Amino acid sequence: MSIPFKKMHGAGNDFIIIRYQDYPFPEKFSELATQVCHRNFGVGADGLMVVCPSNLDSASVRMVYYNSDGSLASMCGNGIRCFTKFVFDEGIVSSKCFNIETPAGVLTVDVKTANEKVNLVKVNMGKMILEPQAIPVVYDGENFIEKKLEIEGKVFEASTVLMGVPHTVIFTEELNDDTVKYYGPIIEKLDIFPEKTNVNFAKIIDGNNIWVKTWERGAGFTLACGTGVTSVCGIAHYLGRVNDEINVIIDGGRLLITINEDGSMEMEGPAEDICKGVFFVV
Repeated sequence: MSIPFKKMHGAGNDFIIIRYQDYPFPEKFSELATQVCHRNFGVGADGLMVVCPSNLDSASVRMVYYNSDGSLASMCGNGIRCFTKFVFDEGIVSSKCFNIETPAGVLTVDVKTANEKVNLVKVNMGKMILEPQAIPVVYDGENFIEKKLEIEGKVFEASTVLMGVPHTVIFTEELNDDTVKYYGPIIEKLDIFPEKTNVNFAKIIDGNNIWVKTWERGAGFTLACGTGVTSVCGIAHYLGRVNDEINVIIDGGRLLITINEDGSMEMEGPAEDICKGVFFVV
């Protein structure tokens, strides 16, 4: 069986996107994700997205997202920007402002175009959730903000929130790949995170600029993570360490996060095509 696909990226976070009508087998999406996302034996990507019809009157389309390891995720920030570009450029949605149904809720997106193609997408990411039971994190307090985690004798001050998916944020003055790649997978799988967690290490440069590196649950070290960047900015703002508009530096480029008066956050960043083709499934 052959499946038409498009490969896209948002700030270096790359994805395979297909239409439900081309592969209407949801029970096989997880297996397909592991195959098509494999960087040696497949096309290679951080995740697979499927464009599905929405049954909600409030949404134009539904996004289903799988990590490269085949695990289902409720939300992907960079992914939803690419998903938005795909459905607009392919004529599935014609409005420049529309709603997308996700397991994390219905999200509103706005597109900016150049030559009738999307080049920037703004997503209202909603509000971060602090309640430990909702994230989930095993903790009896009101929130899990600036709590100590000890890993192999090293103590981290960590904060964990739900931004569609669980995110743990550690602010540091020294940010490097080796630290993220070593401690990221350990923290991801700690027993206090029953559904695992994404792990973000961040350096606050000043009130308007943050540098972030992320270890993604189900995908590993990535060049960018939209929900991670949003979580970092939300926590930094909650702690009074940044302003309402933050430029975020990531390995794959830059994203802009705006924090609204009601606590909701908007993420703006690029979405770009890489290639398209046909993937063969036996």
